[in-house]
Amino acid sequence: MDLLKQRSAGVLLHITSLPGPHGMGDFGPEAYRFVDWLASAGQRIWQLLPTTPIGPGDSPYQGVSAFAGSPWMVALEPLVAKGWLAAPVLPDFDALRVDYGRVTPWREQQLRAAAQGFFAGAAAADRAEFAAWCAAEREWLEDYALFMAIRAPLGGQPWWTWQPALARREPAALAAARVQHAAEIDFWRFVQWCFDVQARALKAFANGKGVALMGDLPIFVAHDSADCWSRPDLYFLDEQFQTTVVAGVPPDALSAEGQRWGNPLYRWDRMAAEGYAWWTARVRRALVQADVFRIDHFRGFAGYYEIPGDSPDAKRGRWVAGPGQALFDAIAKALGQLPIVAEDLGFITEDVHQLRDGCGFPGMKILQFGFGGDGTHEFLPQMWPRESVAYTGTHDNDTVRGWWDNASPRERAFAGSYLACGAHDVHWAMIRACCNSVANTVVFPLQDVLGLSSSHRMNIPGVLGGNWGWRFSWAMVGSEPARVLGLISAASGRAPIELLQLPG
Repeated sequence: MDLLKQRSAGVLLHITSLPGPHGMGDFGPEAYRFVDWLASAGQRIWQLLPTTPIGPGDSPYQGVSAFAGSPWMVALEPLVAKGWLAAPVLPDFDALRVDYGRVTPWREQQLRAAAQGFFAGAAAADRAEFAAWCAAEREWLEDYALFMAIRAPLGGQPWWTWQPALARREPAALAAARVQHAAEIDFWRFVQWCFDVQARALKAFANGKGVALMGDLPIFVAHDSADCWSRPDLYFLDEQFQTTVVAGVPPDALSAEGQRWGNPLYRWDRMAAEGYAWWTARVRRALVQADVFRIDHFRGFAGYYEIPGDSPDAKRGRWVAGPGQALFDAIAKALGQLPIVAEDLGFITEDVHQLRDGCGFPGMKILQFGFGGDGTHEFLPQMWPRESVAYTGTHDNDTVRGWWDNASPRERAFAGSYLACGAHDVHWAMIRACCNSVANTVVFPLQDVLGLSSSHRMNIPGVLGGNWGWRFSWAMVGSEPARVLGLISAASGRAPIELLQLPG
C-alpha cells in the first residue's frame, strides 16, 4: 500500500545534524542509532533535506550536481574497516554545530587518503563492484567527475570562465582533460561510489526497521553545476553561457524586492522534445536513496516567475507557464507510480492545485501558519484534506518554541486557546494536533519533538551565512521524547497500539 495514503508519522532531521566525531553528521553509526530511535518512537518516516553537494552559504539547495551525493556525508568508519583509511586523528570539532570551513577540507583530506588506499590495495571483489557501479551510473557520473576534476585545480572557478574549448565541451578538449585529470576523475568516482553504497545500506536498514526515507528534490539546479555545463542547451543561456532569465519569486508582504534566486531556467520545450528524459533520470536517481520525496517549489511546474538575468532583484519579472502534468505523466510512464509530496506553499493559484490533484500528489500544511487568521484558516487541522502531509514547521520555519516566543499576542492567545497549551508544552500540543488530524502523513522537525528554542533552528530564509549547521546530541534527547511521541502516535492510529502499554 502507498505509504502516503496510510496514517503515519515521522521526523525531519538532516543527515548533517546527526551527532558523530567527524565534525558533521554522516551515514555512520549515529545514523543507524537514529533509525532505532525513530522505530522505538513508532515513527515510520525519516525526512531528509537534499543529500546533493552543498553550494554557496552551505545550502543543500544550490549544489554543483542534481545527481551526485554530498561527499561530506560519506562516513569514514566503513573506510577504516576496509583498511583503506587509517583511523584519523580527530580535530576539536564543535559537537553541536557544523563549521563547514574547517570540516569539509579535513573530510576531503580523509577521503583522498581512503581513495589512495583503495586504488593501491582494494580486494578484487571491491574493485569489481566499483567498476560495475561506475558503468551503471555513467550517464551522470562521467560528466560530474570530469566537472569536479577540471574545477579542482582552478580553485572552484565557474565553468563558463574555463578555457573556451572546455566551456564549450569541444570533444578534443574533453578527451585531453580526461587524460590529464585521470587520477582526479577516479577520486570523485570513488567518493560517489562510497556515498551510494552507504546511502543504500542506510535505506535498507531503515526499511528493515519499518522506517521509510523521505528525500527532498529542489526544482532548479545551480548555474555553476555539472548539470548546466553538460547540457547548456536545456537552459536559457546566451552565447557566453550567461543566464538570460533566472528563477525567483515576486515581491510580497515578506519581501518588498522579492527573491532573486539566480538559478537558470529550463527550456521546457527542449526537455519535452526529449520526452523529459533528464527529469526521468533525476527522479530515478532520487528513488535509489529514498522511498518517497518532496519536490521543492512545486508551483513552478504549473507556472514559474521569470526574472531578467540583468535584474538585481525580483521586482521585474513575469509568470510563465510550466510543463504541467505532461512532465509527470512522462516520468510515471517510465518509472511507475510516483511517491511525491508537492511543496505547495507560498503564492499558490488554482492551476497549482489542479496540477497537484491531477497528479495525485499530497500537498503540505504547516500548523504554525494557522494562527494568523480565524478558525477557517486553511492551515488549521479541521481544514486539512486527508491527502496532505502536515508539519508543525519545516526547516525554513522557526522552532515551535521559538514561534511561540516571537508570536504576536493575538497569535499566542489563539494558539493557546486552540491547543489548550502554554509555553512549556506548546510543542507537544502542536504535535498532538497534527497527529489527531485526518492528514494521512504528519512530520515534525526533531527540534520540535525536543521543544527547543529559536537558537536551534536550521535555516532563516533570505539570510546568507549561519544556516544549515545545527546538530543535536543524545544528551538533548534523553528517554522522554521517544516515549511521549510514541504514545501520541499510537493513540492517533499512526503507530502500533502496543506503544500505549495498555493494561490487560
